[in-house]
Amino acid sequence: MIPPLYWNDEAFRVDLLDQTLLPVEERWIPIETPEQMAEAIRKLRVRGAPAIGIAAAYGVVLALRGPESGPEDVQRAIELLRGTRPTAVNLFGALRRMEAVLDAYRHADRETLRARLLAEARAIEEEDREAGRRLGAYGLELLKDGMRVLTHCHTGGVATSGYGTALAPFILGKERGVRLEAWVDETRPLLQGSRITAWELLKAGVPATLITDSMAAHVMQQGWVDAVIVGADRIAANGDVANKIGTYGLAVLARAHGIPFYVSAPVSTIDFETPSGKEIVIEERDPREITHGFGRQTAPEGIRVYNPAFDVTPAELITAIITDRGILRPPYPEALAALREQLEAETTPSAT
Repeated sequence: MIPPLYWNDEAFRVDLLDQTLLPVEERWIPIETPEQMAEAIRKLRVRGAPAIGIAAAYGVVLALRGPESGPEDVQRAIELLRGTRPTAVNLFGALRRMEAVLDAYRHADRETLRARLLAEARAIEEEDREAGRRLGAYGLELLKDGMRVLTHCHTGGVATSGYGTALAPFILGKERGVRLEAWVDETRPLLQGSRITAWELLKAGVPATLITDSMAAHVMQQGWVDAVIVGADRIAANGDVANKIGTYGLAVLARAHGIPFYVSAPVSTIDFETPSGKEIVIEERDPREITHGFGRQTAPEGIRVYNPAFDVTPAELITAIITDRGILRPPYPEALAALREQLEAETTPSAT
């Protein structure tokens, strides 16, 4: 289990694993201001929807690091961090929670506000860690011993708070003696699969084979893939899923080859207010990620580039959605509506 960051209480800062340097170097960088955290999120030094939410929460706490800081600085930090990435819903959920704390303790003394914000950030992190364990357990109800499972992008410990989402069954399976073999999509253009997923599975002792994205159809055609499991950056109320670009193509391929296609994500990734995938804002990133990937020019100057970070997989292509509250199956609008009612009932005080 590899977390993406640690809160350094003594120094009142975040020590963050710079994921852009993996797998060559494991460097932990000190984050002392909301501005530094915002830069880390934008530059993908921290990435993965749950990890982004956790990082943003601690980034809000850092607004009170200076001796003259106050509620106005916290509010500015929240607005700054909200603008870092538009697709991952966990970011906005975490910041709403931090803003609720700010509203409740805005007129308290600075130390009380700081302590309350830090406690909320820690709660967000711990809730995600527990969610990862449950995701792994529910995933193992679907992924059985000996299965060969294809995954995309990176959804492991450093994308969350330790266990991951789509990688959670692999990590928990290793702990429980369940053998799963992974096909790891390279995940262009930033190679999160080859740089981070392959690195993390090797460290965990999970058998894994790396392929380029364009090889997925071939290994499915050969009968070497028993299931596909991916994470999610946002799940709409009808079950449509926004995830790393290339996910939709895998879902189409899985359907064509009769292979189950699973999505694994905590309930914090579900956006009940977004009716369908059509309303999800898709982030477009710097064209140089494609034309000059990792510092080397691989395309002619002047070529037009389209570089969406995510695509949307329609609900009808998804076999099941694994959440930390159980496994959802079609029809997803009804399953998600029932889950929403359950969650709201748990948070609504009963009349006495």
